[in-house]
Amino acid sequence: MHNKILAFFFIGSIFFITKGNAQTTPEFRGVWVATVDNIDWPSAGNFNSDSQKVEFIKLLDMHQRNGFNAMIVQVRPAADAFYPSQFEPWSEWLTGKQGQPPIPYYDPLEFMITETHKRGMVFHAWMNPYRAEFNLGVSSIAATHITKLHPEWFLTYGDKKYFDPGNKSVQQYVANIVKDVVSRYAVDAIHFDDYFYPYRITGKEFQDNDSYMKYGSGLKKDDWRRSNTDSIIALLSRVIKASNKNCQFGISPFGIWRNVERDAINGSNTNGGASNYDDLYANILLWLQNGWIDYVAPQLYWEFSHRTAPYNVLLNWWNNHTYGRHCYIGLGIYKANTNKAWKDPTQLTKQIEALRSKPNIQGMIFFSSKSFENNPNGWSDSLRLHYFKNPSTLPEMEWLK
Repeated sequence: MHNKILAFFFIGSIFFITKGNAQTTPEFRGVWVATVDNIDWPSAGNFNSDSQKVEFIKLLDMHQRNGFNAMIVQVRPAADAFYPSQFEPWSEWLTGKQGQPPIPYYDPLEFMITETHKRGMVFHAWMNPYRAEFNLGVSSIAATHITKLHPEWFLTYGDKKYFDPGNKSVQQYVANIVKDVVSRYAVDAIHFDDYFYPYRITGKEFQDNDSYMKYGSGLKKDDWRRSNTDSIIALLSRVIKASNKNCQFGISPFGIWRNVERDAINGSNTNGGASNYDDLYANILLWLQNGWIDYVAPQLYWEFSHRTAPYNVLLNWWNNHTYGRHCYIGLGIYKANTNKAWKDPTQLTKQIEALRSKPNIQGMIFFSSKSFENNPNGWSDSLRLHYFKNPSTLPEMEWLK
């Protein structure tokens, strides 16, 4: 896929390998911008619209310099909105109080799309499908929030409140949210992360028995839960394409679909404590096989030497399970210096080289934006001066032509 090594050079404390010719293979180069709890943007306590714009432009310019061509920005972190919505209140992480509009008034989503496109980058609108209250008793909740209007739609689990995925009214509500954004904004994709059914909490059961009794139709509970996730994905796929046939639909799942001990045929040779299929009730492979999603971005935030989920094992597995759809590998730059493996300045760069060697992998997405600001292990330099030095076009999706 890539040209032979022709030269070496040394920058800072990192040894780089360069390739003689410009990279001509199209490649998706994305970065996640998390707004929940002000992780990446806007910075905590910055509730002034003009300052927020300055921050976002600075963020965009940084990633443009580093060679990125795609921004995945969280616009619905918890049944709230970073845009004017008839369905959901303004986000507390945007204005300090849920339901309060920006001051001075502006449309952050419109602004972000315009500035992103101005720089020749695509904008993927990242939404969390089912998280409704981020921190019980702490989060700002407006009187118009859906948890107040339809309390019967929600279940409390741990310190959060979630939509009940088995409730058909909930599924239609989420579809209406997505349709509204795709119909009104020039988003290049709708992007969902890995939070469908919540991650398990030891000793606690997700209390969805009422919906199961109502809609279970004789299915085993695990199969019924998976069918609920399947149905929302299929519904959203139809809604998105009906609103804009060129708008992509992507999912970023947890990195393990299923462990081999649970599925000797299709499982990965891992023994991680959680999996999409068995714990999050997300049958990603079905969605790829049926063409319901355009791309998958598995979160492979583990090192090569990881004991239960080695990076290379999972990279190979996903490369073999794309079913003709695009696959962008989620890379954990945020892990820099968290353990011995991630103190190694070649950990991330070798991960990039490995994914580029796979025929069915079309790119990568990094979590998350803020990590690049301090140039951990020189990795921002690595991208700007070497791996992303040459601009890249985005890989085409033949089925959308």
